[in-house]
Amino acid sequence: MSELLQQILNGLVVGSMYALIALGYTMVYGILQIINFAHGEVMMIGAMVTISAINMLTAAGVELPGPLMLLAGLLIAAPVTMLLGFLIERVAYRPLRNAPRLAPLITAIGISILLQQVAVLIWKSNPRSFPDVVSQQPIEILGASITTVQIAIVVLALSIMAGLLLLVEKTRLGRAMRAVSMNQPVAALMGVNTNRVIAQTFVIGSALAAVAGVMWAANYGLANPTMGFTPGLKAFTAAVLGGIGNLGGAVLGGLLLGLIENLGTGYLVPSEYRDVFAFLVLVLVLVLRPSGLMGERVAERA
Repeated sequence: MSELLQQILNGLVVGSMYALIALGYTMVYGILQIINFAHGEVMMIGAMVTISAINMLTAAGVELPGPLMLLAGLLIAAPVTMLLGFLIERVAYRPLRNAPRLAPLITAIGISILLQQVAVLIWKSNPRSFPDVVSQQPIEILGASITTVQIAIVVLALSIMAGLLLLVEKTRLGRAMRAVSMNQPVAALMGVNTNRVIAQTFVIGSALAAVAGVMWAANYGLANPTMGFTPGLKAFTAAVLGGIGNLGGAVLGGLLLGLIENLGTGYLVPSEYRDVFAFLVLVLVLVLRPSGLMGERVAERA
């Protein structure tokens, strides 16, 4: 029983991070119908900038409680990734909006590789340890253990997801996003500034990626310039599983994928085959239900 609970807790922690990253994918796809494969690298930049910011504050003699130090690092990293998201949309995607679908896909892969190499130039290729600013004290629950950091990850991720869903459903910006998602030309005729809405979508998604990157690095204790590749692909799988373009589906897909991975490696195969489950899920979803669990079967837009 305790082993099963341990796998479920681990799955919820990892799944929360997948879901947060998947929201960035699904927001962009919902509006532009393209996959931003550079999103994992934006997550990596957020983690690396946060680590550097915390180390600089520590070296400068700034003394803050651990959570506030982490928040300070994140407040420095988030604007960096938001600016990066804005530049990616403005330089890499906006000129290709009317191009064939393959063009922005290739561009996204190119931006991903470029960001990795820029990170190597700035931070080198060696992994960097996450600063020991937050407690990793384990808490026992019915024989299973979970750290305070992992509890904070789940609570913060679910809170951010709920806030984003409220933003999309209840605010003026959210209404504009939904209008652009349904039909860009008509939304523009109704007075919606589509360029601004699309740029804001990239900016919000990039801020979420920064938070996810910090969560990932804090949970595993390390960050490096290639850390965003695998989580990025798995988050894309989660978005497809839930129904890409559907925010609730991204959350559901991320949590399910985290649970599937941990239960599968806990009871079926060794842990080194963990990544197999993510891509097996992707294949099964594409074969059995291409629209995802919460996606709708819609006709191709002209």
